[in-house]
Amino acid sequence: MRAMYEKVLPSPGCSWRYCLYQLPEIPFNWHYHPEYEICLTLNSVGVCHVGDHIAPYEDLDLVILGPDLPHTWQSKPNPDHSAHVVHVAQIPAHWLESLVAQHPELHGLSELLNAARRGVKFPVEVARQAKKWFEQIADAEPLMRFVLLLEMLTQMTTSNYQHLASSGFRFDARHDPAKDKFDRVIAYIYDNYTDKLSADELAQQVHMSTNHFHRFFKKRTERTVTEFINQLRIAKACKLLISSASPISVISDQCGFNNISNFNRRFQALKACTPSEFRARLHQKALY
Repeated sequence: MRAMYEKVLPSPGCSWRYCLYQLPEIPFNWHYHPEYEICLTLNSVGVCHVGDHIAPYEDLDLVILGPDLPHTWQSKPNPDHSAHVVHVAQIPAHWLESLVAQHPELHGLSELLNAARRGVKFPVEVARQAKKWFEQIADAEPLMRFVLLLEMLTQMTTSNYQHLASSGFRFDARHDPAKDKFDRVIAYIYDNYTDKLSADELAQQVHMSTNHFHRFFKKRTERTVTEFINQLRIAKACKLLISSASPISVISDQCGFNNISNFNRRFQALKACTPSEFRARLHQKALY
């Protein structure tokens, strides 16, 4: 079965992505991406697929996966209909490996990152500690998220773990034709996100029907086209709110929003505050 390429967009204001899923069941979704991934699965029983590894998993399942390692979990609904809970941290490989290479304090992570290329699983006691870190990450500001991520990775380096995929497993993402198409779409969005983009226009870039493109895009980003573009625009707006003194109305225009009301509404939905409140909060922190 061909693994599907997934595009990962960092959380606003962060170099990496955190996401919390609460699902009635976990569907089979064989995929890969160029980021490292820390995945903690709670209140769930099913089958874990990592590379050529296939095995049952249970509650408090904690793994770290290396770049371009195909994987998926699969479960059925719980008998009591409670949600399957999954915390995920997806960390760009170049960013993390550069941090490790440039800072002697982080050199201890090298062995863990090398092991992660086969996928590794941690004991339940480590997973319990990771649960506490992830619960803090969910509500933390970007700087504290970074600190908590490093704490979690540090704990992992001092823990026992078991390899998942065999040492001989190989997967070549370069042979995935869908990846080239998807990279072309993403590059086009990044180059033109300030314009009024439509799914029809993007579908034409990869010679697909609009309906097919909607399915193609959502499977690989877990977002609709509109959601993805708005998240990108808000991420760019956060950077401008932090790094410049430009009026919010100017930043709204620079990030492709057609009016300030729409900008405020989209910003509030993603950041749980208005652009003005976001900037005021940063200014207040700078004073202390």
